[in-house]
Amino acid sequence: MILRDPVHGLIAFESAESAIVERLLDTEEVQRLRRIRQLGFTSLAYPGAEHTRFAHALGTAHVMLRLTHRLRDIQHGLPQEHWLTPDRVSDALAAALLHDLGHGPLSHMFEDALPGSDHHEVWTSRILLDPDTQVHRVLSSHDPGMPDRVAALIAGRHPLTYLSRAVSGTYDVDRCDYLLRDAHATGVRYGHFDLDWFHRSLRFGPLPADGSPPPLAIDGAKGIAAIESFVLARLFMFQQVYFHKATRAAEWMVRTALSRAVRLIADGTRLPGTPGAVASSAAGRTPSLGEYLELDDGVLANTLHRWESSPDRSLADLCARLRSRHLFKTIELHGESAASPQRQALALQTARDITSANGLDPDVFVGLDFATDTPFHDHKDTLVVAFDHGTTRRPAEVSFLLGRLDGHALTRVRLIVAPEVREQIVEALGS
Repeated sequence: MILRDPVHGLIAFESAESAIVERLLDTEEVQRLRRIRQLGFTSLAYPGAEHTRFAHALGTAHVMLRLTHRLRDIQHGLPQEHWLTPDRVSDALAAALLHDLGHGPLSHMFEDALPGSDHHEVWTSRILLDPDTQVHRVLSSHDPGMPDRVAALIAGRHPLTYLSRAVSGTYDVDRCDYLLRDAHATGVRYGHFDLDWFHRSLRFGPLPADGSPPPLAIDGAKGIAAIESFVLARLFMFQQVYFHKATRAAEWMVRTALSRAVRLIADGTRLPGTPGAVASSAAGRTPSLGEYLELDDGVLANTLHRWESSPDRSLADLCARLRSRHLFKTIELHGESAASPQRQALALQTARDITSANGLDPDVFVGLDFATDTPFHDHKDTLVVAFDHGTTRRPAEVSFLLGRLDGHALTRVRLIVAPEVREQIVEALGS
């Protein structure tokens, strides 16, 4: 199978080991990813960001295939029990393709928006291990133990530690694809990094004395720049794209609409068009796997449209604003106001009082958004920097840039408010 991809060019899965990818593509659960956008509401700020989790899944599998080629080129100095066998390569490709299988609509936002729902990793595991799913049947027909192995690999468990970190780690194949893909779709040039050189610079670190698999290492003479470009790409993408104020405002509005709808349904209000998964959450039940898999961006968009006719005026107003892109505004908190929880609470209370005085429900029309990410944490990954004389060091010890970024969080704290009260709140806060 050969495909054209806007990020990686030609993507080819032609070997016997990669045949599992083509078989998995035709399953209902993988095809559902075509109906879920990778970046949710980010297209409201970056119009090109309409790509799907399906495209990302294919790209991630492609990056994994390239990585396995490199690892096989350099594995001959290892004991054979640490080699990438054909079965291990097939498992890794399946894990890369299926790692986002349990995502709900509108990117990560949905995990927090549906009360009582599990994170997407839990849903992914359920899909893989449920005998009634097409994905499970394809994997088990290839090898009865494959569903369990793939689920474990996605969860970061594998006898070859370096392989599990390739699926779930600081420099994993997921991040390698989504940084490049999201940068391409949004037009954010500084989100790019040198994936070719990163892979070419990989080697294995020294074998541990206990005989366990070696860690992956980066060549000390030529690989540090590849790590630095990766970390900077991640930093800039969070700073400029993932934490964009319009995206965060839209996501906050959807979370508020969903949580309000759940409360209304739980109190006996009838909301036509409510999906089964939302109704189950309102009843205090975890949605069934079938209910969850019925959810996608189109279903949720139609639901929000139907709720514009809700008898609850606040819910109807939220949904109507979302469809017409009349988004709430943001007020960035800086300095002590952002760093101090007490000052944050004071700013929020000021905003709530003004919102209420204007006849708007403060539980709906104002909120505090706290966005944070740590782009680089040196001790959360096993990747080391290896030198020709046999010594290894941590990346933060070798790179001035990584040393300065190590463990430091990128944080944006914002009030999210209805546009009609923004100026009053800004004046009251002295912003």
